[in-house]
Amino acid sequence: MKKLFITLAVILVAACAANAQRYCVIDTKYILESIPDYKDAQTKLDAIADQWQKEIDAKFQDIDKMYKAYQAEQVMLTDELKHKREDEIVAKEKDAKDLQRKRFGYEGDLFKKREELIKPIQDKIYNAVQKLAASRMYDFVLDKSGGITVIFSDPKLDKSEDILTALGVKKK
Repeated sequence: MKKLFITLAVILVAACAANAQRYCVIDTKYILESIPDYKDAQTKLDAIADQWQKEIDAKFQDIDKMYKAYQAEQVMLTDELKHKREDEIVAKEKDAKDLQRKRFGYEGDLFKKREELIKPIQDKIYNAVQKLAASRMYDFVLDKSGGITVIFSDPKLDKSEDILTALGVKKK
């Protein structure tokens, strides 16, 4: 009898604790795509990335031309000239790869530009989420845009529209 009473007490406490936790669900991808500033920033980033990619592609095309010319003339070149040309090709290829890494690598120019353009928008969303959570006393705010984070959510728990309203974004 004592074990039954303790088990029931534990179950009752666990049920009360589970009910005490309040949570909501948001979709940050939907929120970001609904903000005009984000669309503008993404367009700017895409244009910059395309420009840099064209610059890098041009360098690799020049290297390819140099290599093909080297292959065509290789038979007629002395060993010294062969090594000189090979070194030139390798140096240009290294420069092109360094530029590619500088532009698109981890913490490269594109990463820094993304931080500059998109981080302020993400900070606004984060602050709006914090205010919503504090005002409605949510213990957890789950993001369903991450894929496997949330398997199912009741649409009435989705507060993405409330976040957009707090940010001053009007529905279309």
